[in-house]
Amino acid sequence: MFKLIATQGRARRGEFVTSAGAIQTPVFMNVATQAAIKGGLSSVDLDAVGCQVALANTYHLHLRPGDEIIRSLGGLHKFMAWDGPILTDSGGYQIFSLAGLRKITEEGVRFQSHIDGRSVFMSPEDCMQIQSNLGSDIAMAFDECVAIPSPRSYVEESCERTYRWLVRCRDWVSLITNPPVLFGINQGATFPDLRISHMKRIAELDLPGYAIGGLAVGETIQEMYDMVEIVEEHMPEDRPRYLMGVGTPQNIVESVARGIDFFDCVMPARNGRHGRFYTWSGSLNIHNEAFKEDASPIDSECDCPVCKTYSRAYIRHLFKSGEMLAMRLAVLHNLYFYNTLLKRIRDAIEKDEFEQLRKRIMINE
Repeated sequence: MFKLIATQGRARRGEFVTSAGAIQTPVFMNVATQAAIKGGLSSVDLDAVGCQVALANTYHLHLRPGDEIIRSLGGLHKFMAWDGPILTDSGGYQIFSLAGLRKITEEGVRFQSHIDGRSVFMSPEDCMQIQSNLGSDIAMAFDECVAIPSPRSYVEESCERTYRWLVRCRDWVSLITNPPVLFGINQGATFPDLRISHMKRIAELDLPGYAIGGLAVGETIQEMYDMVEIVEEHMPEDRPRYLMGVGTPQNIVESVARGIDFFDCVMPARNGRHGRFYTWSGSLNIHNEAFKEDASPIDSECDCPVCKTYSRAYIRHLFKSGEMLAMRLAVLHNLYFYNTLLKRIRDAIEKDEFEQLRKRIMINE
């Protein structure tokens, strides 16, 4: 299902084939948590920004509108009118961020809904069935994302439990008709030996893909890079590698340099909604007074629909006026930038020019 096309150092250019189409890697997955991109973007817009993969969230869609409802309406692809690949996060991060509102046992997790406070139980098997009901192409295993820092003793227990849950996820998926592709998740906080031992164990399960989870949750950027380097050495070369929830353009380029293939992050959409734009000359805050009479596009190097049509002055006016169009245009541009960045990375690896691009992004960031 995954083949390498080119490499430059640890950086990899590949292709991962799913039931909904081929994914060219490295790839940035556009975050559609509740089957929509925050900021007023539709599935039609996803095509316009060059999106390859939409990422939806099991936790949120299970609570509202309900995975059974989505299944009855033809699955997530039909529900959100997106025919490209869909990856569904297990919801583990959202559940474990509920701190005082959940209880972890060997069987699973009982938590209170953030919507109405009702008690909900989710086991690894439930998580897989929900993702199957959603009709996702790639399903993430149910895992525990621990806070950083956490006591070593607790992280050890968590890694063991996450492994046992992964085995249960694998076994349940094997019973599903037309199952999603299952990715296992590596955990271990910032303890190198725990990260390595956990990665070795889950690699033995021979899954279609593997993710590094539990990072970008409190550690330093250098610690994150160090963990990626340590884990990557023990990840199967013939399977895609996914660094969950990361990050800035520089984070992505640096992680590609360390062998990562898949990325997702709410940052381009979230920052866009607050007026921060990513450009090939660095990021800019459109609220700045300097842009009040600026007739130039957000980025003269960008050929997205926003930059080809609107000025900085107009977009700043929209934000200052509280117009919803401001957020829509900002998110549209930022997602186009991220998807274009990943395309440039793919092209650079094929042309053996990745290091030049890497240096440019480091300067711009």
